Amino acid sequence: MPKKQLGRQIATLRRGKKLTQEKLAEKSSYSVEFISLVERGINAPSVEGCERIAKALHVSLKDLFDF
Repeated sequence: MPKKQLGRQIATLRRGKKLTQEKLAEKSSYSVEFISLVERGINAPSVEGCERIAKALHVSLKDLFDF
């Protein structure tokens, strides 16, 4: 899984929904630090984590990987 592309896509979707990293972290039950690491392509969430982020963004899991 290309972590940098996934991170950029999550950041793009988050900004499109007018959410801060803090709000996405809260909605997905992750820390702000983890969301930041994901968006920078340093860490990648598990499949379950991707589902949590997609749900928090109100998008499909496929949308996270549509890059």
